[in-house]
Amino acid sequence: MNAEQVREFCLSLPGAREDIKWGGARVFSIAGNKMFAVQHINGTPTLGFKVDQSLFLGYCDRPGIHPAPYLARAYWISLTEPYAASATELTELLSRSHQLVVGKLPKRQQIGLLL
Repeated sequence: MNAEQVREFCLSLPGAREDIKWGGARVFSIAGNKMFAVQHINGTPTLGFKVDQSLFLGYCDRPGIHPAPYLARAYWISLTEPYAASATELTELLSRSHQLVVGKLPKRQQIGLLL
């Protein structure tokens, strides 16, 4: 997947929206300000998103995947383009990141956002 395909997929998830922040990062969020993915478009193109805590270290051991700067403590990983994951795996990971963030929202906001 390229950066534009990732953008289109993220925006297709329920309740997702895009903002440009921090001088050149596409921030994909739900419920106003709950981020589930960040795509840096200036400089080195990278993609960061949340993964399950139990899988975090396993992903960080893979070539081309690193703990995300500033967000690793919340179990976020970062990939540099070209991404070190197939299109299928990347869409599953982004969907799971979305689900993890939705799961932390109040129950009334979760309605309609869980896949």
